[in-house]
Amino acid sequence: MTAIAAEIERFNRLSATWWDSRGPMRPLHVINALRLDYVVDQIASHLGRDTAIALNGLRILDVGCGGGLMSEALARLGAQVVGVDASRGNVAAARLHAQSQNVMVDYRLGEPAEVLSPEERFDVVLALEVVEHVSDVPAFLGCAAALMAPGSILFVSTIDRTFKSFAVAIVGAEYLLRFLPRGTHQWSMFVRPVELSSALAPSHLQRRDLRGMRYLPVVHKASWCKDTKVNYIATFTHTAHLNDDHLKPPCTL
Repeated sequence: MTAIAAEIERFNRLSATWWDSRGPMRPLHVINALRLDYVVDQIASHLGRDTAIALNGLRILDVGCGGGLMSEALARLGAQVVGVDASRGNVAAARLHAQSQNVMVDYRLGEPAEVLSPEERFDVVLALEVVEHVSDVPAFLGCAAALMAPGSILFVSTIDRTFKSFAVAIVGAEYLLRFLPRGTHQWSMFVRPVELSSALAPSHLQRRDLRGMRYLPVVHKASWCKDTKVNYIATFTHTAHLNDDHLKPPCTL
């Protein structure tokens, strides 16, 4: 198990606020709009498609989907989305909202190894704002990589473990400005970009893109930047063509 019980319980308590764009999840709503364009652009570039139809027919896995902000947005753009989360409250909130909007998303409660069959493969795998909440990052990422189809693409967004991220993401965001609930993040669990690459190297994945993200809480604006020492997103693709044997376990948590 890579999920941490305390983290699951904390998200259970916050689950009712996921779709309140003015509530505790407001930063995620702002960031999600920025990330959605990035994800679509990266997929279109990787697959050689026009952005208008980039997601049509693609099977996408959103690991740690939370309340479904990204899952639902991708489904609206034509993807077949499976959202997985270990928090019962998150999945309930995601299912309820998708149903109310008549959007089809296959939400599953649990960890990937529990709720996905060994034969399932995806054209796109997302792990957004989740690796800093798991107990074993290499095992979690190895499981995510094992679910990728040949030629697919993986997105990972998280927070770098730097002095700057401690000052901005914890002291500033949680204690001074209080636009995130206290205890949302633990600095020791932040993940450096090089650690992501090292964890995914055994799965024959290499980094395709890396960029920083800046969030301005007073005006609630998000933008891309060169500085990756706080928030960042990285994309990974296979270093070479892999057959199914290479893409099976380590998803055996």
